[in-house]
Amino acid sequence: MDRRAFIGTVTGTLLAAPFAAEAQQPEKVYRIGILTNKPSDPAEAHLWQAFQLGLRERGWIEGRNILIEFREAEGNLARLPELAADLVRLKVDLILARASTFVQPAKAATSSIPIVFLTHADPVGTGHVASLARPGGNITGLAVLMTDLAPKALELLVSAVPVAKRIAVLWNPDTPSHTPALKALEDAGRTLRVQLQAVGARTAPELEGAFAAMARARAQAVLVLGTAIFLAERQRVAELAIKYRLPTMSNLRDVVEAGGLMSYGPNWDDLYRRGAIYVDKILKGAKPADLPVEQATKFDLVINLKTAKALGLTIPPSLLARADQVIE
Repeated sequence: MDRRAFIGTVTGTLLAAPFAAEAQQPEKVYRIGILTNKPSDPAEAHLWQAFQLGLRERGWIEGRNILIEFREAEGNLARLPELAADLVRLKVDLILARASTFVQPAKAATSSIPIVFLTHADPVGTGHVASLARPGGNITGLAVLMTDLAPKALELLVSAVPVAKRIAVLWNPDTPSHTPALKALEDAGRTLRVQLQAVGARTAPELEGAFAAMARARAQAVLVLGTAIFLAERQRVAELAIKYRLPTMSNLRDVVEAGGLMSYGPNWDDLYRRGAIYVDKILKGAKPADLPVEQATKFDLVINLKTAKALGLTIPPSLLARADQVIE
């Protein structure tokens, strides 16, 4: 081989090497932090499966191009600030915060890492976003708008139990979205001519005392505002409602499946699956501030006739006809 041919061969090899190396570069792996309560709970695990299905539909495969870091409170929501700070220290690319309870500590921990919520009850009312159309900042996601839904749920409860004039509202003072929901319920209560009694419970051990307080105040039914603790303790909530003979309405269908009377709320699977769309867009370069908050579009009314029978209630046929699911 002459000198000119040798130089040409070496040069060609050197030029080709970077392209070959570039072609062999592994796919970037993004890290997502999930701030949640108890992913081992079957009800919650089911929802995260719906989310992961949404990811797979968009080409995000765990272990290949995405890693998921769960940080769970396991019923002790006071640990959430510490768990959020841990995700920030890990330098995750995005934080998923289920609802307002989880958004608050995530927001306090970072103003730069994107935060996506999946079932926020009132992102504007809590100040977590500037508006639904223009969230601003580093937070966006999907909203269930409990402030609008709670009065509708109260109306349905009154339809099911027309004799009820004193209705308790089980809420968690540590859930940011419950405060605006209570205000909306006060207005609805006046319109429906029912007296409302707000009874707070922050932890599982406080539930027995909360239901006992409702009974002492002679409540005739109870509206359960959705939050992580009440979902995790759905069996206990349903049992206490039967014990104190209080018909329940919740926005959590899991409470009805556990033995509660009724639920009216969004299709949670649909919201978790749609949450993957936000993750996909953000990991591909979109800014949370530019992604409008979307609202729930599917709502279900579920009625448990076995519970109605246990409470001696007859559900009006007109209400049964509106139900998306009747448990018999």
